[in-house]
Amino acid sequence: MVRTIVIMGDPVLRTRAEQVGSFDEGLRCLVDDMFETMYHAEGIGLAANQISVLKQVLVVDVRDEKDAAAGRMALINPRIVKASSEVHKETEGCLSVPGLEEVVQRPLDIKVEASDVYGAPVSVNAGALLARALQHEIDHLEGILFLDRVSPFKRRLLMKKWKKTRAERAEK
Repeated sequence: MVRTIVIMGDPVLRTRAEQVGSFDEGLRCLVDDMFETMYHAEGIGLAANQISVLKQVLVVDVRDEKDAAAGRMALINPRIVKASSEVHKETEGCLSVPGLEEVVQRPLDIKVEASDVYGAPVSVNAGALLARALQHEIDHLEGILFLDRVSPFKRRLLMKKWKKTRAERAEK
């Protein structure tokens, strides 16, 4: 089922999600809904709080034609346990902040420990786009938006643009 993605300004996006303790059919249905919602919105990642569910659950899919198996995963209670000192700057956007993009600096490679939908431990060594997507979604679970990762000056400019865009949409 496609769920509604909340938009910046909703307090749920600034709320830290709670640990998942029950790995049941309800959790697996939530993950299925999250994948469906993410694909419907044409995104590559989604955190549960973006659909108003305050649970430590994320889904990502950064597959491409060359490697169709890699990059599609659901992680429960994810934690970054290692991050490279090498960083990379890349443009990011967000399904909860439509219309805004900005360059964000993040570690190039990370290691994430989590559980799968059945509660089994999972360890993911991620680089490039997968690393970026996982960091972005884990930030969401902590109540952090990508806008918090840019300079105060850029954030002010983005917020002006956001307010102008929202006002223009409201007029239509």
